[in-house]
Amino acid sequence: MKTKNTLIAVAAGVGAAGLIYALWPKNRIPKDAIVEPFDKNKFQGLWHEIARLPNRIEKNLKDLTQNYTLNEDGTIRVVTRAYNFDKNKPVEAMGTAKFTGADTCGRFKIAYFLPLSLDHNILDVDAKYNYTMVSGNSLDHLWILSRETNIPHEVRERFLHKADALGFDISKLEWMA
Repeated sequence: MKTKNTLIAVAAGVGAAGLIYALWPKNRIPKDAIVEPFDKNKFQGLWHEIARLPNRIEKNLKDLTQNYTLNEDGTIRVVTRAYNFDKNKPVEAMGTAKFTGADTCGRFKIAYFLPLSLDHNILDVDAKYNYTMVSGNSLDHLWILSRETNIPHEVRERFLHKADALGFDISKLEWMA
């Protein structure tokens, strides 16, 4: 009986380790690629999704926007809206973003459904905070956002060059505008 329990415990441990390894990001974003200094006040407001790497979370969504509002406690309220063309209806999710370090560094986590949180790294932003490029912690998640529903060619090229240099597969980007 003791041997059987030990085998079950070992098998469970190996299974858990395998699951963690499978889910753990393999190609992490270097810390020096994240915007610093970052101005959280200039980042507030409405952003339109211009391009993204395909992902399960946004499958069947179009016209995605994110609205960032600073809370009194220093966290950021995030309201994400989109249209689900598969279900033929609008969808909305509200979350809270918390900086993972100093709030002058563009790295935070957004929790839509506790305890699950999504990493967001600001990889580039123009001086007026009209265009930004955001990633998760791996090369699997990348977004290009704009205050408007389009983006100038020169900004697009700058973002694509930087994303490519970091190792993102920019050929897989889905362009929304």
